[in-house]
Amino acid sequence: MATVVFGGVRREACLAYTPEAGVGTYVVIHVGFAITTVDETEAERTLEVLRAMADAVEGELGEPLPRSR
Repeated sequence: MATVVFGGVRREACLAYTPEAGVGTYVVIHVGFAITTVDETEAERTLEVLRAMADAVEGELGEPLPRSR
């Protein structure tokens, strides 16, 4: 288990499927599991898409993602 941070939101996630993940590694989280690692560029691109879907994300997480840094 690890604490993951995305867009300022902190959540616990299981790293069983990504044992190579460590501090500073970008991962894709799905239903509480890190399912793959990605590079920083892809991670930023994904966050931008999520920010564009702010209402859907807020409904899913129960809190909004912060806007751009």
